[in-house]
Amino acid sequence: MKFLSILFSFLFIMACSQSSENDNFVAESKSAGIELEESVDIAYQDESQNSSITSESVREQKIIKTAQLNFETQEPSETHNRILQLTETYNGFVQTDNSGKGYNRIFRNLTVRIPSENFQAFIEGVSEGVAYFDQRSISRQDVTEEFVDLEARLKAKRELEKRYLQLLQQAKNVKEMLEIERELSNIREEIEARQGRLEYLQNQVSMSTVHIEFYKLTAETGITQSYGQKMKNALQGGWNGISVFFLGLLYIWPVFLIAILIVVILRIIIKNRKKKRRQVVSDKK
Repeated sequence: MKFLSILFSFLFIMACSQSSENDNFVAESKSAGIELEESVDIAYQDESQNSSITSESVREQKIIKTAQLNFETQEPSETHNRILQLTETYNGFVQTDNSGKGYNRIFRNLTVRIPSENFQAFIEGVSEGVAYFDQRSISRQDVTEEFVDLEARLKAKRELEKRYLQLLQQAKNVKEMLEIERELSNIREEIEARQGRLEYLQNQVSMSTVHIEFYKLTAETGITQSYGQKMKNALQGGWNGISVFFLGLLYIWPVFLIAILIVVILRIIIKNRKKKRRQVVSDKK
C-alpha cells in the first residue's frame, strides 16, 4: 500500500509538470506572437519611413492611366482597321470589341490595353484625322502611396510567417501545432490578399486602358418624301391591306362552310313547319 501511494504521488507530480510545461509553451507562444506582432509593426513603420523617402523616385511609375474617346467617322471599317494596326504597333491588345446598329446610326466599341509608355502615342494615333470628339477624357490616378504601403505590409507579414514557422518546429504536441498552424493560416490569407491587390495595381499601372467608341450616322430615316411618293406608298399599302384581308378569309373557310350548312338546315326546318301549318289549316276547312 505504501508503495502504491508513492507511485500514485510520483505519477501525479509528473502529470502536473507536463501540464505546466504545455501551458508555459502556449503562454510563451502567445507572448511570442504578441512580441512578433509588435516587432512587425515596428518593422512596418520603419519600412514605411524608408519607403516615403524613395516614393518620389517611383511616383512616375505608379500612375494608372485611362482614356475615353467618342467620335464620328464616315468610314467605320477603315477606322477599325487603323485602330487594330495602332494596337499592334504599340504592343497592346484588344480586350473587348463590340459592334451594333442603333437608331439612325451604326457604332463600334473597343477596349484596348496599351503599355503605359506608349499610352500618349496611341491616343495621338487614334486622334489623327478626327475633326472633333463627342468625348475625349484622359485620367491619371496616382496609386504610389497604396503601392508602397502594400509592399511594406507584405514584407512584414512574410517576416511574421517565418517566425511562426520557427515556433512550429519547437512545438511539443498536436495542440501546440494546431494553434500555430491556425495563426499561420490567417497570416497566409492576409499575404495572399495583399499580394493579389499588389499584382492588380501593377497590371493597371503597366498596361493603360483606352475605351473607344466611333459611329456613323445613316440617312435611312432622314429623307423627306415627295407627295407623289406618299400617294404611291398609300396605294401600295391599301392593296397590301386588301390582299391580307382575302388571305385571312381563306384561312377561315371552314367557318363559312359551317355557316352555309346551318343556313340550309334552318331553311329546310322552316319550310317543313310552313308545310305542316298549311295542312292543318286545310284539314280544318
